[in-house]
Amino acid sequence: MKIGVPKEIKNHEYRVGMVPSSVRELTMLGHEVYIEKDAGLGIGFTDDDYTAAGAAILDSAAEVFAIAEMIVKVKEPLAVERAMLRHDQILFTYLHLAPDLAQTEDLLKSGAVCIAYETVTDAKGGLPLLAPMSEVAGRMSIQAGAMALEKSHGGRGMLLGGVPGVEPAKVVIIGGGMVGTNAAQIAVGMGADVVVLDRSVDALRRLNMQFGSAVKAVYSTADAIERHVLEADLVIGGVLIPGAQTPKLVTKEMIKKMKPGSAIVDVAIDQGGCVETSHATTHQDPTYIVDDVVHYCVANMPGAVARTSTFALNNATLPYILKLARMGYKEALLDDKHLLAGLNVMHGKLTCKEVAESHGLAYTAAASLLQ
Repeated sequence: MKIGVPKEIKNHEYRVGMVPSSVRELTMLGHEVYIEKDAGLGIGFTDDDYTAAGAAILDSAAEVFAIAEMIVKVKEPLAVERAMLRHDQILFTYLHLAPDLAQTEDLLKSGAVCIAYETVTDAKGGLPLLAPMSEVAGRMSIQAGAMALEKSHGGRGMLLGGVPGVEPAKVVIIGGGMVGTNAAQIAVGMGADVVVLDRSVDALRRLNMQFGSAVKAVYSTADAIERHVLEADLVIGGVLIPGAQTPKLVTKEMIKKMKPGSAIVDVAIDQGGCVETSHATTHQDPTYIVDDVVHYCVANMPGAVARTSTFALNNATLPYILKLARMGYKEALLDDKHLLAGLNVMHGKLTCKEVAESHGLAYTAAASLLQ
């Protein structure tokens, strides 16, 4: 199979779809890999590193899209990239379609086969291609929140862990999944007072087993969210409903009542955010203030630690890339129901029920298109 890796063009996005070691795995098996010039520079890989792994270097994204049977990316394609997709071409990347009607419509028009990392499942009910970036984003959320609490960034002027004789900041984490668990780990390590809210009793038990009394694991209700958010110095939004738009659990009214100078890091912003006042920001301009509350809502947080993130993502995606290249998308999808769960768009049909419901569009069962 001919596989193409274009350079990422989202604001301050330095990750790349494949590292040279992943390329080598494919070329050793006889597949052809085409890398856009300088695609790996953001994580320290030169074009020579890719050619040594067996890839061919092309001068432009247009050339990569034109020759490749499968495009492997990191972030969702922007409009200029979506215009280069063609019928029956595989797109394998993060999509986050539920809050993005324009992208959804363009992918439907393209006729491409669009498989989203974030909805691929595993036998344990997990999201194996989202997990590594959730780990990174969860850990980064505390770093970002600590920065947002500094006075120079509009915050309360608090040190997250306090010092002897001075109380630490209260960190409230909404969602006890991969993001929330990793956020809790870093917040506890920095000495913060940590509360995690979740609706899964199993998740709360797991948090209690992992952190003991260092984390207060609280069952999530509207009352509990409001009470703890109003007491918080830093709120982390780590809620995820696979494929669907995130519910707004922190309302505008809560924001108005929060402590002046408190901060919110809405990690859920890729799926629309779980805070009513959230809107996507960039690494170039990451924060804004609403009612004296600092909001950090960068939609590609792991891009700031691009090298770590790229390797973590490649470790997870490579087996699927190899399978798609070896079997072709039809056989690979029919052979693996968990990969099939990642199929969001195919030949002008929307195959993810949650995305269809978010936009009020027609849904087609993925399996029916592969017969």
